[in-house]
Amino acid sequence: MIGLSIAACVCSGVLTACVKRRAIRTGFVSQPRDDRYNRNVIALGGGVAIFWTLALFVLVGAAVVKFLVAPGHLAFIDESITQHTAGFMTKINDLLVVVAAVFILHLMGLWDDKRHLGPFVKLAIQFVAAFVAAWFADIRVEMFIENKLITTVLSVFWIVLMINAFNFLDNMDGASAGIALIATCILMAAAIRSGQIFVGTIGMVFAGALLGFLIFNFPPAKIFMGDCGSMVVGFFVALLTLRTTYYNPEVGTKLYSVFMPAIVMAVPLYDFVSVTFLRIKQGKSPFVGDTQHFSHRLKRRGLSDRQVALTLYLATLCTGLGAVLLQQADLIGAILIAVQTVMVLIFIAVLETADNREGQ
Repeated sequence: MIGLSIAACVCSGVLTACVKRRAIRTGFVSQPRDDRYNRNVIALGGGVAIFWTLALFVLVGAAVVKFLVAPGHLAFIDESITQHTAGFMTKINDLLVVVAAVFILHLMGLWDDKRHLGPFVKLAIQFVAAFVAAWFADIRVEMFIENKLITTVLSVFWIVLMINAFNFLDNMDGASAGIALIATCILMAAAIRSGQIFVGTIGMVFAGALLGFLIFNFPPAKIFMGDCGSMVVGFFVALLTLRTTYYNPEVGTKLYSVFMPAIVMAVPLYDFVSVTFLRIKQGKSPFVGDTQHFSHRLKRRGLSDRQVALTLYLATLCTGLGAVLLQQADLIGAILIAVQTVMVLIFIAVLETADNREGQ
């Protein structure tokens, strides 16, 4: 699986470089604006590299399994390669539905990056794509609830929340892609621990696609992912959170492990909730962009772009590592992890609201 991640990283990196060159040549760029933090013209469209890397690996992988592995044509390499074939074959149709749903988001994001769609149009399309994935591809939470309609509704709202959380995070160099990469690695580890090879493989490819793009997006960014990428990223993070098994008595995980996604996503959710609250409090639409995200507030306290990105990464790692331990902790340990997560968020709140005294 590590080889898949490396291959996805190389593919994403090459595509990102090509998209960057093409975007500058055609004028598909982000111009400096009052509601954006960038003060230079930056290429857009990095999400094209992320999406098409994912789509390419998923579609090619599905074709290889269906036409080569399943019939036994690759058995001469390693007989163990066919162990998970039967399970994978049952997921191929679901994968195609997922790719179709993400393609809808990707196209909408591209159009929005070029023409600026209204927020409610985008929200409606997000709900449609989320419903397609939840209902037709079973990208749903199934813990404790048997009713498909209820689990679909809950899952649709979670997917849309993640899409917008990572769309909101895409407000500074390296923020959205870096945090998504950290969250993906943590969720991937949980999936592999639960024996979910299929979910772990998807996570490996996704992590590689993010890393290949992040090479060009880490401060100072040479390209932005745009909405065509941030919505894809949010969707795939949501997919991993919904399809990973957290509670599995057979491997020793406890019932409270189901709260792992909330802890992993604590930093993105904090940004989403805090900036939404600020905008509503000021009488503004929560879907209209500005520079009030907590990354911007940190920057106004004197941090450089790289320091802001690294601060966000460290905060996500702190909550994420706690989430990993949640699968092994007893009840007292779980409570301490929850307290630690809250303390990390309080630390961020204190840091971003502290006075920026001259000379410090």
